[in-house]
Formats: sequence, C-alpha cells, structure tokens
Amino acid sequence: MLQSQNSPHRTTAAPNAPIGVFDSGVGGLSILQALQLQLPNESFVYLADSGFAPYGERDEAFVLQRAKHVLHILLGQHHIKAFVLACNTATALAIHVLRQEFVQLPIFGVEPAIKPAALQTRTRRVGVMATAGTLGSAKFQELHRSLQDQAEFVLQACDGLADAIEQQWQHGDSSEVLALCRKHLGAMGEFGKEAHQMDTVVLGCTHYPFAKPLIQSAVGPHVSLLDTGDPVARRVSQVLHDKQLLAGPEYPASLQLLATGETSNLQTAVRVWLHQSLPVVCV
Repeated sequence: MLQSQNSPHRTTAAPNAPIGVFDSGVGGLSILQALQLQLPNESFVYLADSGFAPYGERDEAFVLQRAKHVLHILLGQHHIKAFVLACNTATALAIHVLRQEFVQLPIFGVEPAIKPAALQTRTRRVGVMATAGTLGSAKFQELHRSLQDQAEFVLQACDGLADAIEQQWQHGDSSEVLALCRKHLGAMGEFGKEAHQMDTVVLGCTHYPFAKPLIQSAVGPHVSLLDTGDPVARRVSQVLHDKQLLAGPEYPASLQLLATGETSNLQTAVRVWLHQSLPVVCV
C-alpha cells in the first residue's frame, strides 16, 4: 500500500531530525495526523505546495519537478531524516525517480488501497475515487492489472474534488464539495451489500478523507471507506526503528508548517483537523 527507500545528498541523519511531509495542499494532513498519532515523539515539517496546486490534472514532468524542488528545500533548510509524499498523484508520478536520485534518504509514498479493498469486499465490486493523474499513471495501472482477477474496480476520476476540499477551508462552505461528491459517486453506480453493488470505496487521494462524512452519507452506512493514513504511519515507524532513527522522549516534538502560496487554507485546516494553532511560513 506504500513504499519506502533512500538520497546521495544525505548520508547521515540524527534521530532528532524532523520528518518531511509533502502535499500539493492540505490533503496530506490526513497522513500527518496518522503519523503524529503513531510517532508522538517525532518532529515534522509539513510543506504544502499551494502555489502550484492542484496536482491531479498536471502532467508527470510538472509534478516531478515540484517534488524535487520541495525535497531540496526540506533537505537543505530543515535537514529531514525521512520524506513522506503524502500525495497520491506525486507518489504515482515522482517517487520512482526520487528514490533513484536520493538513494540514502528513506522515502515513503501513498497509493490507493485497492489491494486491501480486494481482500475485504464481499460483493467483489470496489469503487475507487482518485485524481485523473493517479488513475492514469503507469504505477496505478500496473497495480490495477495485478488485482483484476480478485475484484471488479469501478474507477472514477474525481475532477475538481481535491481543489474544492482545499477551498472549503478558506470559504467555510462545503456545498461545492458535497455537490462534487454526489456527482462523482452518482457516476460510479450503486452502493450496498447486494451482489451487483459496491460495498467498498477506496479514497485514492489524501484530500478525500476530509470529505469522509459526506461520502459516507452518500453511499450509506454499510459501505466501507478505505484510506491510507494508518498503514503509512506504521510503515514509517517500522523503517525508522530498523534504521535506529526514531526520536526518543528526550527530544521535544514539534510541527513546522510551510507553504509555497497562500497560507490561510493550511493554517485553518490544521486548526480544524489537527486542533493546533500554528503559523505558516511562506517559502
């Protein structure tokens, strides 16, 4: 469900160094929340590439260039010991190159949870909500092909949904998010426990857990929603433990927030979602 690996630009790391977490906007906070719960002693630097969001309809070259730029900032200025691409699109389009170029840095990504969904579904029909960039990537298509004999996957490119979730924090209005959820779910088909219905929906973008109550109400209480936060956090914890890079309780945990564009969305989302009031530095 995710990956990890290593950067020639950095051969040593201190256990008290922070973990870098990166997304195009606020969606990666769903991953950060799981990381903070799993790793309470760790410090984090979260960078939202809000000046260049959303990524979902961007091409591979653009997303790769942005991911490299962000990683250089986090390595050069914050000396991170690990890097989490808390973005499905960036993972799909950039992680393979980053791992080749930053060989000694543990790098983690996220991908839609279609493998656990295939194991869980009873009706053998699974809905997958994701961005066009994720669904069109070679990485996702390879994963999809490998599981086609285990379940039928109904793939839905949810154009506009990640951006609407971003904007709701600024406007305090979720009506567009609700409308887009209904539109995209309506295009997918029927949900429920019957043989012809989807009983499991994969939230294949880290923004989508912010809309989880709206999605759940639309598909019904008997449909399972799967995202990737907890598995990612467990994997990061295991790899850092194996590399003897876990921070001990003697180190004060902290969170720094960075953004390449406007900062109010991230600041508001952190206050609402993580219950923390922190400044956001524009980089």
